[in-house]
Amino acid sequence: MKKGLITLLVLLAGLFSLTVRADVMVLVHGYLSGAQSWDGSGITDVLQRHDWQRAGVYVAGPAGIQLIPAPGMQAERKFYAVDLPSEAPVLVQVYQLREILAAISNTHGAEPVVLVGHSAGGVVARTALVRGDARNVKALITIASPHLGTVRAEQALDATDIPFPISIVTDLIGGDAYHTAMRSRSLYVDLVRPQPGTLLYWLNGQPHPDIAYFSIVRGASEMGGGDYIVPTYSQDMNNIPALRGRSSLINIPAHHGLEPVDGSVIVNLLSDL
Repeated sequence: MKKGLITLLVLLAGLFSLTVRADVMVLVHGYLSGAQSWDGSGITDVLQRHDWQRAGVYVAGPAGIQLIPAPGMQAERKFYAVDLPSEAPVLVQVYQLREILAAISNTHGAEPVVLVGHSAGGVVARTALVRGDARNVKALITIASPHLGTVRAEQALDATDIPFPISIVTDLIGGDAYHTAMRSRSLYVDLVRPQPGTLLYWLNGQPHPDIAYFSIVRGASEMGGGDYIVPTYSQDMNNIPALRGRSSLINIPAHHGLEPVDGSVIVNLLSDL
């Protein structure tokens, strides 16, 4: 059984003596975020300090996929960030991620790819794998991802389920948060807890490719806290029926957002692939 618990202290203790061997990393952001989230969290700084070079950003827009290149495209180890429409349904984001992965494959040939997804981005990346759209992928790392859904999505659906004609008033006086939630309803539907007829119910029963899986899970510290958006059990891919016992588990006491330590953990995990 591959499942194991890798503690944060062990990861950090051996970090600087390890050699990274993966070639292409693709960073997939979460809901209400974008490619800049990896920079703002300090993760890309950590990657660059460990010889991963910035290769560029793929932006998905109305005109298609656009690459904003960076100098590291020819480096031995490089990473791309993607910019997807984070309010869109999962399958819309998967379609655009598929186009990006195809472009990366065309550029880098058979070089192995590691997908790293934060929050809903982990579900998007895993769905792309199950649909067979991710060529040359050898590992999936997810960070605080709602693989078994989140009640927060259900609460958001309830809060925006406003009947006519009251909806006319709320559309007129609702603030930015309300209008963002209304635009995101189709995504919330995709992230509810699995039950027959939902995307996650279907996804979690599908055959998954024989690659390495890593679940970076937000656990509560002795001082309290933890992830209030996605419950810990939902973040662990070992709880997915099709992946039971196949994911390594890394527990980091933190809130839902990205942290610099995630970069250190990613670098360490890839050293063993």
